[in-house]
This record gives sequence, structure tokens and C-alpha cells, in this order.
Amino acid sequence: MAVFITDECISCDACALECPVAAILDEGNERNPYDDSRYYVKPESCVECVGHADLPRCAEACPTEGAIVWDMPYTQEYESYYAEGNEEGKYAIRVHKKKGLMLPSVKEQKFKDDIDFSNREAHSNVGVF
Repeated sequence: MAVFITDECISCDACALECPVAAILDEGNERNPYDDSRYYVKPESCVECVGHADLPRCAEACPTEGAIVWDMPYTQEYESYYAEGNEEGKYAIRVHKKKGLMLPSVKEQKFKDDIDFSNREAHSNVGVF
């Protein structure tokens, strides 16, 4: 993953329209763990716009400061982070019919390696960096 939509989200749809990999679900989508309260980024799909833009396009389009923040990379190093988050309901990681839960050990995602991990851990606003 690498980006996360917070409860500051106003559900304006600007972010979803900009996502080049369709990783953002609206508040009415049945796979969105936050029901009708905010949009959701699928961590198993988000590529932080690596190869598409300098910064995540969702954050550039978002009109609300603090609605889109950095999260940890979707890599095997952070598999337990995402597995625990999935169990707690923070994430709703897709279950593949044959491969099972699509954790990073099944498929890692690209991430911006120039973002300091302290900013990721602090869930700093994407627009700041």
C-alpha cells in the first residue's frame, strides 16, 4: 500500500478518479471496511503511483489536508503489519480463490523508497513530502 485514507475524507470522489490502478474504493463499496464513512485504498493494489507520477495522484487531487497519508510499504518486511491490520478491520485485504489472502508474500507492491520511514510510521500527510 503506502497510502491510507483517514477519517478526514469527505467522500468527494476526486481521489478515486485519479488512481491509475483502481485501488480506491468508494464508501458504498461492499469491500470497503469503513462502510459509509470514507473511501478506502486497497493495500494489495496501491503502487503509490510509482511509474505514473512523482507523488500519489490521489493525494494531489484530494482537496482535504490530512485525508491521504503515508502508510508502510506493501512488502514482505511489513507482512505482519498488514495481516494484523486485516484481522483488526483496518484493512480488507482481498482473498484470492487459489492464492488465499493477498498479503505481501503473495504479491509485493511498488513503493516510493525516498519517503522516510518515520513519516510512514507517523502517517504523515502525503502532500507534505
